[in-house]
Amino acid sequence: MIDNPLPSGTTTRAAVAVEDRMFRALAVLRVVVLAYAVAINAYRNNFEHPVAGWTCVGVMVVWTFASISIYAAPERRLPGVLVADLALAVGLLLLTPVVKGEWFNATVPSYWIVGALLAWGIRYGWRGGSAAALLLGAVDLLSRSHVAQKDWGNVFLILLGGSMVGFLCESLKEMAAERDLAQREAAAAAERVRLARVVHDGVLQVLALVQRRGTELGGDAAELGRLAGEQEQALRSLIRSQAAVSAAPTAPATGDLAAALGALGSRPSTEIALPAGTVEMPAQVVVELTAVVRACLDNVSRHVGEGAPAWVLLEDLGDRVEVSVRDEGPGIPEGRLARAATEGRLGVQESICGRIDDLGGTCTLDSGAFGTEWVFVVPRKGEA
Repeated sequence: MIDNPLPSGTTTRAAVAVEDRMFRALAVLRVVVLAYAVAINAYRNNFEHPVAGWTCVGVMVVWTFASISIYAAPERRLPGVLVADLALAVGLLLLTPVVKGEWFNATVPSYWIVGALLAWGIRYGWRGGSAAALLLGAVDLLSRSHVAQKDWGNVFLILLGGSMVGFLCESLKEMAAERDLAQREAAAAAERVRLARVVHDGVLQVLALVQRRGTELGGDAAELGRLAGEQEQALRSLIRSQAAVSAAPTAPATGDLAAALGALGSRPSTEIALPAGTVEMPAQVVVELTAVVRACLDNVSRHVGEGAPAWVLLEDLGDRVEVSVRDEGPGIPEGRLARAATEGRLGVQESICGRIDDLGGTCTLDSGAFGTEWVFVVPRKGEA
């Protein structure tokens, strides 16, 4: 018996879904070729043994609808069923000289045999389709007393159809399995990136600040307690927001980006310019953009100074929003961000650029002795 051509790691629900669709299409084809076989036999009506001949036709009718029902469920596509399907087609070819006479021109099943042929191609790929085609073609030729040119042509088409349909079905199943695996890997990678951002924005930022404060000031227990409390509240808010999203997977709510950015003005020496009125955006876009701006302001505090001035500008451009964050620090040295990324410090790459990329937007960095300016442009829908 021919094994399933799919590698062991690619037998997935996606591959089975492709096979299901192919068998549904085959069900339609079986009915079409059955109608043709019945009509052509009725038109010719050239049986030497009419009872046996019409019994063969009746068997074809019964098996057509039985096979459609059997193949509809993946768990019923057993090797024994496919062997029986092919054996019935071979048997009808062998019975043709019995019911029509030795010098027949057309077989009783006619094109009906392609049902079994294609079933083998769908289930077992090009190997199964080729094997079934070879068997059916050989039986068809050997059962004839005289082989005409058209008979050789029919066998060639059977061989071509069985191998090509099998190859295409096998390729489609492999592609569907690979796509399914790629989607799962992409989802897992996105989740790892999200968790990395949460860790960077929370735990790592606090640990860095604690380390710096401890070095500069010594046992600052009050500061440690304040930071610990802030992080506890941030984590609790994150858990609540994630639970709410999981519990209600409805259309995304909207939020006011202007209000969210305005709340960041509590940082000393930060000036925030906002448009008049609200700037409605999807809630997730508001959360991500606010986190990006907060990360930029944290970098100003850490690398320029706690009291260093910073400016945030929000512009509503209709189909998109533009957010600028600027400071007057010493700027970012050439190649510093690339070196940080290679060393595993992915703060800018993930917390800033990664978030904007996920929203389908663009981020532009302009840095020098004059200071640093980030410009973020995000489509209105938050999609690419």
